[in-house]
Amino acid sequence: MSAPFGERLDDAVASRGALCVGIDPHAALLEKWGLPDGPDGLARFTDAVVDALAGSVAVLKPQLAFYERHGSRGLAVLEEGVARARAAGALVLLDAKRGDIGSTMDAYADYLRPGHPLAVDAMTVSPFLGPGSLQPAVDTARAHGGGLFVLARTSNPDAGTLQHALVGERSVAQVVVDTVRGWNTPGWGVGDPLPDVADRAGRPTGSFGVVVGATLPHLDVDLDGLGGPVLAPGLGAQGGSVADLRRLFGSGRAVLPTVSRDVLSAGPDAAGLRAAAERWTTELGARPWR
Repeated sequence: MSAPFGERLDDAVASRGALCVGIDPHAALLEKWGLPDGPDGLARFTDAVVDALAGSVAVLKPQLAFYERHGSRGLAVLEEGVARARAAGALVLLDAKRGDIGSTMDAYADYLRPGHPLAVDAMTVSPFLGPGSLQPAVDTARAHGGGLFVLARTSNPDAGTLQHALVGERSVAQVVVDTVRGWNTPGWGVGDPLPDVADRAGRPTGSFGVVVGATLPHLDVDLDGLGGPVLAPGLGAQGGSVADLRRLFGSGRAVLPTVSRDVLSAGPDAAGLRAAAERWTTELGARPWR
């Protein structure tokens, strides 16, 4: 069992800065890079990104769908890329957005088991079947030092259709946040007083986080006492900025901003990819982690 994901994330951010770079090899980007839309082009793309960034960026976030679309050869490319990225010191967050129940969820959570061919540090999951449906993944993460990021308050235009729906007096998004807060605080129950933020001083970041978009018009969920990281997608090409991070999250939270197109568009040149990632890391450096 390795150190918990939250502790490893703290260490990675301390040494490399709080930046997550998405690896999204969609067909249009492969074409822009002058690569064929097939397993060979996918492999060349993945190798270039990993070689350029895995030694300096805290977290790399490959999108599973862009590898699955190429079948077994695409997954083989991802397996090799993930292993190489982790060997170079980057944490790998698999953007899978899996969500199911029982043995099926347990099988999805196998990505967090060290012996899995596609073993990763953390993965994204969906709570649509109910937060309790994710318990097998929580158990696997705790057993093997893995992490989870649960979709909570995303910023796609129609997200509020479901995420603003009420469960009693709380929104669905707030129920998700409260559930994850409980995972990071053993013994805490919904309705109990929030954990005192001061009590968390000096503690490592928890291993269970939520996804909250960086392009929201305002923050409409209460993240106080979450104890874990906030994955904030949307910087750069999607319209989000460092100012939006400050506006939404203030300071003193473990916020992991994620950038994809603004970095990947600088490829395939390795120096260009590194320079783009370094620019974001420098700009984000003014934000304190936790």
